Amino acid sequence: MKKAILLILAAAMMLSAASCASDTSVSAEAATVKKTVTETSATVSEAEKKSDMRDITTMELVKEMGYGINLGNTFEACGDWINGKTPDDFQQAWGSPVITKEIIQTYADAGFGVLRIPVAWSNMISDDGKYTIAPEYIDRVKEAVDWTLDSGMYAIINIHWDGGWVNEFPENKEESMKRFTVMWTQIAAAFEDYPDTLMFEGQNEELGWESIWNPWSGTEEQKKESYALVNEVNQAFVDTIRAGGGNNPQRHLLISGYNTGIDRSCDPLFKMPDDPAGRMALSVHYYTPSTLCILDKDASWGKAITEWGSAKDIKELETNMNMLKESYIDKGIPVIVGEYGCFGDNKKREVKENWMLTVSKAMYDIGACPVLWDTPGGECDRENAKFSDPDFIKKLIEPAKKQ
Repeated sequence: MKKAILLILAAAMMLSAASCASDTSVSAEAATVKKTVTETSATVSEAEKKSDMRDITTMELVKEMGYGINLGNTFEACGDWINGKTPDDFQQAWGSPVITKEIIQTYADAGFGVLRIPVAWSNMISDDGKYTIAPEYIDRVKEAVDWTLDSGMYAIINIHWDGGWVNEFPENKEESMKRFTVMWTQIAAAFEDYPDTLMFEGQNEELGWESIWNPWSGTEEQKKESYALVNEVNQAFVDTIRAGGGNNPQRHLLISGYNTGIDRSCDPLFKMPDDPAGRMALSVHYYTPSTLCILDKDASWGKAITEWGSAKDIKELETNMNMLKESYIDKGIPVIVGEYGCFGDNKKREVKENWMLTVSKAMYDIGACPVLWDTPGGECDRENAKFSDPDFIKKLIEPAKKQ
């Protein structure tokens, strides 16, 4: 759903046993790239020196996070029209100022416990088929992660939309899988000595392909095929991280649900990966109803609404939260709602606030960690390193403060 927001609300936005030879090639290439990243990385940061991996469960870790917020439209900003030559060129492309330690500290001072940092690593990546991420791009992300951890917050980094290449999995699975695993090998190597306060999220919300299965008109066999590919990609993510060095064999990982939708991620066809460490959480997003949260005018797929909070609305929220709780949390699998929010100038601020306060509390009450989607011009005034409405933020995270 966030893909739609990134496109300015224009639309609602492992390797198999039969490919052993390809597996060997990908593994060898990933190992070579990992060695290159290790050799060219910057000096060891303070965050890396605090390399603790505590003996706690992922459920306990997610509980410690409390409420979170996204550093949205920043490191994941991408597009062919961006004439970027440096990491800062890209992070400013969608309207963000250059991120500073002061801006990061603003989130921590407000009381947020985790900062999700979406990243488009392909902004500065080799075009020779080896998918080597530029060391200076990795170092710029590391700087933001360092500031986050030094502030006392947790950090989550991922491969975000990243120009949309993940959409090519159905048509070009072998090359897409190579790119996915080679990129994660590099990212994991760069952050391998970071403590357990850094979590890796395999992907954003692109896992699930309408080119294989259209949820409104597709067949059961097509559905099974799409889910099987989602499960395979998620397993490749876990296997790649666990094969790494440093703290990565024990790092807590965030697994992307099917298109990060609650109903589709609670479908029995969706499977959490096998993980020898048993340290995983599920990632879902929540923009329901989308006609309220996403639309600011009528679209072909829905009519924009401007009010929320009826008994029917609350029932829908409760149904979704109960589904998450029963499918995951009650079974010992923690949940992070990596994005939620209500946008658009067609509705009053009171409506949006009511939705965000009610929805985030419902998430927190079932034991999930709500992570607000926020971008330049949103809740945080990055230019002045302060929140536009600090009283609202206090109300938002109050449930966590009562614990």
